[in-house]
Amino acid sequence: MAITDWPVDERPREKMLARGGDALTDSELLAIFLRTGVQGKSAVELAREILSRFGGLRGAMEASPDQFSEIHGMGTAKWAQLQACLELGRRYLESTLDRGEAFTSPVLTRRFLQARLRAYHHEVFACLFLDNQNRLIRFEEMFTGTIDGASVYPREVVKRVLALNAAAVIFAHNHPSGVAEPSQADCHITQRLQAALDLVDVRVLDHFVVGDGEVVSMAERGML
Repeated sequence: MAITDWPVDERPREKMLARGGDALTDSELLAIFLRTGVQGKSAVELAREILSRFGGLRGAMEASPDQFSEIHGMGTAKWAQLQACLELGRRYLESTLDRGEAFTSPVLTRRFLQARLRAYHHEVFACLFLDNQNRLIRFEEMFTGTIDGASVYPREVVKRVLALNAAAVIFAHNHPSGVAEPSQADCHITQRLQAALDLVDVRVLDHFVVGDGEVVSMAERGML
């Protein structure tokens, strides 16, 4: 059955207009992007096939052009459009973290960090450099690899803090495993960074660990 034959309040586009994006499933949101299905499949059914093939929304977003093109009716042009949508979302979240708006919403900050760090297949350590009113000066991805004493250099963080005239910092890194639980190595490097930044009177406000569906705050856990 074509989507146009569905009851109006069950059609993805009309459902979004009436109830907002939060009311839609992943397949319904993807169906709006696809716009049309293929012969014998509605856009929602095609979206479900894509999500099933790649194990969910994240897998679909991270699929290569060749992998995406293996789905009947899809191709590199549609893959490029999907990647453009993903990048627009990242840039929208980043634009909301300009001066004066950075930390009015902890939820927004978590979403931003997820959008920036979750998709990496290797660990990335990033810093949010803040002014004396805790407004964002700059977000930077500083180190890659396993987050331990050998790959995160406090001296380099201190140099960037001084160059940007930051008064406080928030650290963040991802766990490619998808599990956001802080490790002993995470605690150890956070302590080393705190000790180094104490020497230049710069506050460490938090260290976020980004997983698949969760962003854990070490400050909220009492680990700072």
